[in-house]
Amino acid sequence: MTFDDLKLLPGYPLQVQVQTSTGISERYTCRFVGALPGRALLLSVPRANGRLLRLRPGQKVVARMMVANGVGVFTCAVEHQAQEPYPLLHLEYPEEVGFKGIRQATRVEVNLPVMVLNRTALEAADVAGTFADISISGARLEVEQVLGEIGDKILVTARVEVAGIARDLQIDAVLRSRVERSTQEHEQKVPVVYGVEFTDPDEERRLLLAAYVYSRIADDQLPSA
Repeated sequence: MTFDDLKLLPGYPLQVQVQTSTGISERYTCRFVGALPGRALLLSVPRANGRLLRLRPGQKVVARMMVANGVGVFTCAVEHQAQEPYPLLHLEYPEEVGFKGIRQATRVEVNLPVMVLNRTALEAADVAGTFADISISGARLEVEQVLGEIGDKILVTARVEVAGIARDLQIDAVLRSRVERSTQEHEQKVPVVYGVEFTDPDEERRLLLAAYVYSRIADDQLPSA
């Protein structure tokens, strides 16, 4: 895939990964500004702790972005960081862009705190739990107590973050499976584990869910710099 194939519009969000002075790779959010085909890319300058990041000429950058049904990734070098009249990052024009397709069932490990309400039970209260992994179609839910029966409808509430922006997500789901605990696991208070399927028809909720899942897949599955 070539960069031209991406057909990015100005303002499109990207994630850039750079190596800091301490030798640790960090990832930052920025936006695509424009391109001189075959010559250079222009990106907004990422911020770290509210301050513009300083990058040096020749420094390698790994860029990632969500495209179609997958993730695009390319590596290039910094040519120049302009301060005037606007902060802009000039990068080498990438010769090619790698692509990793994401299937609906692709799961990524997370540690996302959630609150769960069993909507099928006549008398139920919110129960705290954790999503241990997640895909756009379902998740592995760990809770400290039994939630209900297989087939029960639940409402899951979580605070998710995408591109540095936090949002409250509420999504309907169904309990599809349960991992039975042994007596010893029960005594050791090993969490009750459920497999849940997301069934919410609301497009805005599912869009936020997909954005969160794809961002975590991009963080977790693509190679480091």
